[in-house]
Amino acid sequence: MDMRRRDFLNLGALAAGGALITTRLAFAHTSERKSRFVVVIMRGAMDGLAAVPPYGDRDYAQLRREVALRPPGEANGALPLNGFFGLHPALAFMSQCYAARELVVLHAVASPYRERSHFDGQDVLGNGSPRAHALQSGWLNRALATLPAAAQREAGVALGQNVPLLMRGPAAVTSWSPSKLTALDDDTLARLTDLYAADPLLSGRLADALAANAIAAEDGSAMTMTAAEGKNAAGARANNARYAEVVRAAAGFLRQEDGPKVAVFDTTGWDTHANEGGAQGQLAGRLGALDQGLATLKDELGATWKDTAVLLITEFGRTAAINGTRGTDHGTATAAFLVGGAVAGGRVVSDWPGLSAHNLYQGRDLAATLDLRSVLKGILDEHLQVPARALEDVFPDSAAARALRGLVRA
Repeated sequence: MDMRRRDFLNLGALAAGGALITTRLAFAHTSERKSRFVVVIMRGAMDGLAAVPPYGDRDYAQLRREVALRPPGEANGALPLNGFFGLHPALAFMSQCYAARELVVLHAVASPYRERSHFDGQDVLGNGSPRAHALQSGWLNRALATLPAAAQREAGVALGQNVPLLMRGPAAVTSWSPSKLTALDDDTLARLTDLYAADPLLSGRLADALAANAIAAEDGSAMTMTAAEGKNAAGARANNARYAEVVRAAAGFLRQEDGPKVAVFDTTGWDTHANEGGAQGQLAGRLGALDQGLATLKDELGATWKDTAVLLITEFGRTAAINGTRGTDHGTATAAFLVGGAVAGGRVVSDWPGLSAHNLYQGRDLAATLDLRSVLKGILDEHLQVPARALEDVFPDSAAARALRGLVRA
């Protein structure tokens, strides 16, 4: 099935209004609305053609050869979406969300960045401008700074060693990191409390840290690892355990009525230059861990899920064809996901450019037809109530990237 660009437009894929894993997490208040927004950054360049295979494109199977996913219904086939695109079989929870109209899949999407450096691509993804290192603040922090002063109170808390660029800027963000040390006993905590009692700053910081730790630990510890079956497998299980711990902590914060309303965390390990695999393999394992984390987030959020939108993005995609080591190299356009109870889902948004040789960007990559900033503008405006007039300051030099409307429920 060879579906052309206008066919997707006629299906309403584009809204009418406009165009495991190591983790870090950041939170921020928005307003008195119940809306929650989560951004998951998949660092390393996630392969969108594997996560959302365009099995209906007649050039797909030839480019991907032995790692190409079969159509839905066949052995190890993709999970069905719209008759042209499918989901990787490791994304079972996302498939359920699609059926429940809680998932929008965005394909052939990219930031303004057109080179292939992870470092620069991630900087553009975070700073929200067309150029790497052009700004020292992040688009999400700048967006939060446009909200009424009352909504900026206690603007954020970052879970991890560093606050990601996405959340750096004028809106205040504090940090908290899961400790790798043995938990302090009650006597030691009492001594620290007495020691800091005379210092308002230190005593306040200690009280805040203990309160945050209580929230994060409320739902139990992270996944327990089994015995090591090799260095790589043990490392993957450790990363997945840390990922699960962060997801549970995020849900604990976001469930609080007076707690943070925005969360950002990142996952790593998406740079699949060799032995990427198809329905099974290293990428399938990462996608499965990501999918399970989203399922855990929904379970832990409970009733808050209905007000939540989760955006999963990466710095760029990967080459259309596999390389000589059965992997993929740095590319351009990719796929993104918007999932959650607040999402107007059950559809694929794509102005599909095709995978024929003359349609590939620079003869090697999926071409970008959707500006990621259009997606971000639409979500910030409709879900977080960021003033539309402020979006050009949040995303400098982005006038051509019109806000994509209708991604979240009214």
